[in-house]
Amino acid sequence: MKMDARLRKSKLEILGNRDVRREPNDSSGVDGEWAVEDPPSGLFRDAPRIANLQSGKYSERVIFQKMQLWIDPVERTGPEAMAVDEWLLETLELPVLRVYRWLGEWGSIGYFGSVADARAAFPGLDWVRRWTGGGTVDHRADWTYSVVAPAGGLWAGGRGAESYRLVHAALVEVLAAEGIEARLSEGTEETAAALCFENPVGHDLIDSAGRKLAGAGQRRTRRGLLHQGSVAAACESAVSAARAARLVALLTGNGQPCDFVPPEDRILRKVAERYALSNWTDRR
Repeated sequence: MKMDARLRKSKLEILGNRDVRREPNDSSGVDGEWAVEDPPSGLFRDAPRIANLQSGKYSERVIFQKMQLWIDPVERTGPEAMAVDEWLLETLELPVLRVYRWLGEWGSIGYFGSVADARAAFPGLDWVRRWTGGGTVDHRADWTYSVVAPAGGLWAGGRGAESYRLVHAALVEVLAAEGIEARLSEGTEETAAALCFENPVGHDLIDSAGRKLAGAGQRRTRRGLLHQGSVAAACESAVSAARAARLVALLTGNGQPCDFVPPEDRILRKVAERYALSNWTDRR
């Protein structure tokens, strides 16, 4: 695809498994040339040993050759939580699963979401606008995680729908181990509602009654891919750690626990320059 065809001003709303891409400079993430784009469709089909879905089940347990697991011990405000994910995307050399908790009562909205609609739906919450797409999420009773992978790998370079599906297919098995029945949505339950858990799109997780259990938004940059996910199944710390470990075990053949210490000055700068600004949160 030629560059002039890729770079265009876009006001497309990002729903669920579509990712936000900024070209040619992703430094600000606020205004500029935006596109929603997918690489060639054969990328994952040409590498069945890396990942393969058959009959809706995850059959190959290696998406990443190596992966780090970070159970973030620090409860963070919404702006701080988003800044840490952005910092990870900028600096990581290996894929990581980050599981984290919120300090206070927070909700988040996708890049194209309406904060006015979010406030009307969940009065009393504090709100942060994500750098990724997706809908409106109440984080008071969810399990929040991020998968971040540097550019160059098959997962980070694949189609948005495929990378989304692979993570959620693994989550189906993770939740099944806890006795929670889930399956991948085929998109027929889609409602177009702005509230994330009232609008199951393709490859979201739903229960036997068609209710949404998990969704996510993505952002793709030159540095890699950020997948921010939410599961409507909050749990205690021990269960959360076991859930995270199972997910990593399904995503890689070489999982490694780790502990990051995000540099305070960089996180605070990102908070001050973007995520805590009213003209960021209230921009739509």
